[in-house]
Amino acid sequence: MGVATPGPLALTLGDVLQRALVSNLGIVTSEAEIDHARGTARVETSDLLPHIAGGMSEVRQKANLEAFGFDPARFGLPPVVGPFNVFDARLYASQTILDFQALNESRSEGHNERAARFTSRSRRDQVAMLSAEMYLQVLAAEARAVSARAQRDTSQTLFTQAQDLKESGIVAGIDVLRAQVRLAGDRQRVTVAEHDAQKTRLDLARMIGLPLGQEFTLSERLPELAMPDMTIDTAVERAYAQRPDYLAAMARVQAADASRGAARGEALPVVRATADYGAIGLSPSTSLSTFSVAGRVTVPIFQGGRDQGRLIEADAELRSRKAEAENLRASIYYDIRNAFLDLEATDEELRTATGARDLAQQTLTQARDRFQAGVASNIEVVEAQQAVALADEEVIDATFGFLIAKATLAGSMGTAEDEIRRFVEGVK
Repeated sequence: MGVATPGPLALTLGDVLQRALVSNLGIVTSEAEIDHARGTARVETSDLLPHIAGGMSEVRQKANLEAFGFDPARFGLPPVVGPFNVFDARLYASQTILDFQALNESRSEGHNERAARFTSRSRRDQVAMLSAEMYLQVLAAEARAVSARAQRDTSQTLFTQAQDLKESGIVAGIDVLRAQVRLAGDRQRVTVAEHDAQKTRLDLARMIGLPLGQEFTLSERLPELAMPDMTIDTAVERAYAQRPDYLAAMARVQAADASRGAARGEALPVVRATADYGAIGLSPSTSLSTFSVAGRVTVPIFQGGRDQGRLIEADAELRSRKAEAENLRASIYYDIRNAFLDLEATDEELRTATGARDLAQQTLTQARDRFQAGVASNIEVVEAQQAVALADEEVIDATFGFLIAKATLAGSMGTAEDEIRRFVEGVK
């Protein structure tokens, strides 16, 4: 987390996104998962590549010729010869020519590596979505606090006005009491709104890993994410083509299918070639070059049912991965549909709330004029204040709801991080 700086830290949406991506534990672990999957893929691929090794030995020994099947007496030799030296320096090479099991295992781990990379992208998108939503929540909470303070200031002005009019004998004492009650209620709402704003700021600070006690300010520039110019069907097709969690699910299906091929390959022949080249003799100076080349075909005949068991396991894994992919495919469809519905609803809600707020402001102005002229009590003023407060709240909710709906659609299509970065670059 580091150490808090003396002054407040100014944060933009880009800063919030960058800090969240760096400090999020899920992203850190996903990077480790990519490295693990890449390492496993290399291990499996190594079975298909040449293996080369070198060795050198020097042995001093005595040998019993009779132990090797010779009759030394027949040739006039002693039964034990030596001691003598044997020096051997040699390179060994082996290459798999045909191994369906190793080939499919390598393919499977390659697909698993791709799945790990897509999963990492998906987690980054999720963090980007959460960062944008939390950023908007803080701005919304601060906007509510500003609105509450404005309502309190208006109530204070109306309370002072009611006191002056009472002293002038224009209004009754009940009007002063009403204004006082309204002022007390608005003061309480300011306290609640400011506490809520502080809580959301603390949640954001924790999410992006700010130092403990670090004060910060947010840029008031809201992310104007582009309104999607596409149909639902087009959005769904794009999501299937680019959403990383779905691509990861499809990669895992391919990995499971390749693992099934590897299980079947256990019952198929394996062809390998081996060779060695080196020098052998009584000493390095008297050694002579020798080599050998060999080919071997291994045909499994009976493995105690191991290959059938592996195939049953692989079939079950493949069915499970396919079911997961189909379930995610359906989930993506409904996510896109819900996102479009939210966009339409919040867009209409924003237009309606903006018009209602303008009308409420006009009503409040007229009620204040009537009250000041002494032709009406401040009941109308209090009711108009309440209407303005509700209208402000609805505009705030609609504004941030609309932005979150657009961000949610971007997240449903798997482009949340790209959209946010595009906005940040546009700001710069």
